[in-house]
Amino acid sequence: MSVGEEIRTEPDRPQQSLGTPAARNLATTTKSAPQMQEISSRWLLRMLPWVQVQGGTYRVNRRTSYAVGDGRVTFVKTGDRVEVIPAELGELPVLRDFDDQEALTELARRCQQREFEPGAILTSFGNQADEVFLLAHGRAEKVGTGPYGEDSVLATLADGAYFGEQSLIDPEAIWEYSVRAVTACTVLTLPRQDLEQVAERSEPLRAHLERLRSIPAQRTNAYGEAAIDLSAGHVGEAVLPGTYVDYEARPREYELSVAQTVLRIHTRVADLYNQPMNQTEHQLRLTVEALKERQEDELINNREFGLLSNCEYDQRIQPHEGVPSPDDLDELLSRRRGSKLFLAHPRAIAAFGRECNKRGLVPDSVDVSGTRIPTWRGVPIFPCDKIPVTEERTTSIICMRTGEDEQGVVGLHQAGIPDEIEPSLSVRFMGISEQAIISYLVSTYYSAAVLVPDALGILENVEIGRWR
Repeated sequence: MSVGEEIRTEPDRPQQSLGTPAARNLATTTKSAPQMQEISSRWLLRMLPWVQVQGGTYRVNRRTSYAVGDGRVTFVKTGDRVEVIPAELGELPVLRDFDDQEALTELARRCQQREFEPGAILTSFGNQADEVFLLAHGRAEKVGTGPYGEDSVLATLADGAYFGEQSLIDPEAIWEYSVRAVTACTVLTLPRQDLEQVAERSEPLRAHLERLRSIPAQRTNAYGEAAIDLSAGHVGEAVLPGTYVDYEARPREYELSVAQTVLRIHTRVADLYNQPMNQTEHQLRLTVEALKERQEDELINNREFGLLSNCEYDQRIQPHEGVPSPDDLDELLSRRRGSKLFLAHPRAIAAFGRECNKRGLVPDSVDVSGTRIPTWRGVPIFPCDKIPVTEERTTSIICMRTGEDEQGVVGLHQAGIPDEIEPSLSVRFMGISEQAIISYLVSTYYSAAVLVPDALGILENVEIGRWR
């Protein structure tokens, strides 16, 4: 056949061999098991030590601590107007345990909204303190004087923080530090004069303040726990102090939470389409994977027992420059002994890597179950995509100590439940409906507990979108 010659076919010529579409009907194809993109590494479930919980409840007993109002204040925003929720004023030490709604509402109404530009000074060291500041939005720094006379950043404040609370009951109070706005800040201020005016008309508030001034200061250690009287360095027959260790009268109890679903499979599918792969087996496998993903998400984000919600506010810190730097992770590590692991969104890990690159640092890595995990100061940084990223592209980095023996963070479950296929995870046959549908109840029980406050720390408001 010469080049360019047209190939001729006979349209009426009968087919002489078996076609591929028909052949596929008789061939055994090579196929994969059903895949699922939602499956993640779930490092939290793998690295958290799990404690067996009988009776479905775990009680955390601690030494008595004296609360001093170390929470955060919540606000509501309407347009450009910001107001404090009256009940949230109870987070201030002066108003702790005060629940007269009428007086709190009047105090909230008297709060004055003020705006500050970046770099503005909110308070100055040495000046008289006569009002409390409630930081509704923005970031600010407490600035003091260092040992050599230079400015030193004592703390970084963020949304919901407050300062100057002692000025509400102490007419002689002065500012022991300066506060400088890092970003544009919206604050509410409550002058001591307004508190006194409301107290003049409110018998409950007046009695509360008088009782507060009459209570002697409790002896505590550096962690707010009731002090244990000891004697050391004495000689001879000195009289030794008597003491005892007091416990919390109402310790916190954690009840096991549950994630459940009902898996339905038609008997026709289970009977006729189980070769070469068992349909029921793979349906259950993917359902269990989805439950485990939800379990890890709840351990991070649940408002009752999730790590993000149960970290004490004095264990939350703000990044100095917004981005997660080695300095910030060092600060996070310094807040606790024996840190076992970091948890961070993969994008936060990438942002930390960029900061290390800028400084010419190369973090070490460690092999964990065949996976290379980056570390900082020897503490592995595990990825966790369940930690949320906000619309402003900020997230959090979690650091924790784990284990009961270390007074750390522990996972809670109850192994040995009926129809268990894994510890605290069961698949229970529920029967066959009139529509010939088989039902299985798939359940997993879990929770998490923070044994002492410094076992868990969080670096908040981490920027992950900055590239320069």
